[in-house]
Amino acid sequence: MNKKGLAILMRTKMRPLSPASNRINQMQFPPPESNNVSSSQNASSITRRNYDQVRESMHSAISMNKTEILDAALNDFSEGYFVLPIESRRKLLVTLAREYDLSREQVRELMKQYLGLELPSAVDSGHEEEGSFSAFYRIERNLRHSLKPMYEVLFERLNTHPGGLRFLSIMRADILSFLEEENIAALRALDSYLKEKLITWLSPANLQLHLITWDDPASLLEKIVAYEAVHPISNLLDLKRRLGVGRRCFGYLHPAIPGEPLIFIEVALMKNVAQTIQEVLWDDPPIPECEATCALFYSISSTQPGLSGINLGKFLIKRVIDVVRKDMPSISTFATLSPIPGYMSWLLSKLASAERSDSTFKEHLLKPEEESALIDAAGELATGKNGMEVMCKLLASPKYEWTNSAQLMSVLNTPLMRLCARYVLERIA
Repeated sequence: MNKKGLAILMRTKMRPLSPASNRINQMQFPPPESNNVSSSQNASSITRRNYDQVRESMHSAISMNKTEILDAALNDFSEGYFVLPIESRRKLLVTLAREYDLSREQVRELMKQYLGLELPSAVDSGHEEEGSFSAFYRIERNLRHSLKPMYEVLFERLNTHPGGLRFLSIMRADILSFLEEENIAALRALDSYLKEKLITWLSPANLQLHLITWDDPASLLEKIVAYEAVHPISNLLDLKRRLGVGRRCFGYLHPAIPGEPLIFIEVALMKNVAQTIQEVLWDDPPIPECEATCALFYSISSTQPGLSGINLGKFLIKRVIDVVRKDMPSISTFATLSPIPGYMSWLLSKLASAERSDSTFKEHLLKPEEESALIDAAGELATGKNGMEVMCKLLASPKYEWTNSAQLMSVLNTPLMRLCARYVLERIA
């Protein structure tokens, strides 16, 4: 094994201890009850003190203007934030959302002033018109300023601070996690504002497209292995194959987060569009690249949970298509071989709903000839009073036995493709 392979292997996560040995290692003699109470009080006191310090540094990071003091406050805030337990982070972010929001009293007062202004009449001279509009311009400027929440200052300052963009991404991941537990309006507004900022800062003009190869640092390749979300990388040979001949892997990097792709996409260069992922991952050795006419995007993965909802994938695909077209003019077909999120749950729901409906309002998802062919092909694998019930049982089976039958695969192909097209159109609409 070469040095790079060993480096990646050493960075991979170790398997957890077996349950038995883990229990043995976790066994400890309980301390006296009085010590438990004292330790709990001390821990609570430390947590409270840490929270107060982080909140104070957050306030300083928003209100201070001197560069030296501001840098120290931003450092204290970002470092202190990671020390806080989850519940303290939640409390801090809710405080930021509520206490550092915009001043609605000021907005209302400015709106009253604005609505009280009289528009200049058509007969006013140029000089009088200029004087009348100056009041509009002034209040409009003040309104724009007053509609910005105070926490925008924190976001802007963190973005220009070393490590600040990564920190903002982590902080937004926490916000999204808390919103899943409880929909707090102020926290939702905070998330929306931060998301808009991140969209601006992570525009394609600020991102670097990088062709990831086996020659890249082991630390970067380790992240590809760790973050591959669609088709997990099984071993070093699998990784090397995905980065070798007939394959491409592109990632978007940002200068503020060096050595870590925000999102990456894997591409297979082939003669024809593959029908299954097995043809891409486990087929014969790749064809010579000069014979390829198709670029197949078979996996795209995001590495930052805090960038959820920021559509970097669309920009990455467009950029990669431009690069591949330029480098390989023989490539004329671009296609994807990716799962369609939500399709299976939608289809099973439709099939179940159709079964529950009475004959008057029943939706026939299958054509008569498809139902007949499906019932015949299913045999004893799945039975039902009609084709839709058989299809529902087949698709819901935990082991997907139907995928082992070439006849069933052939029979299901047409209705699955037709219903998938309907699902995609409904989602777009």
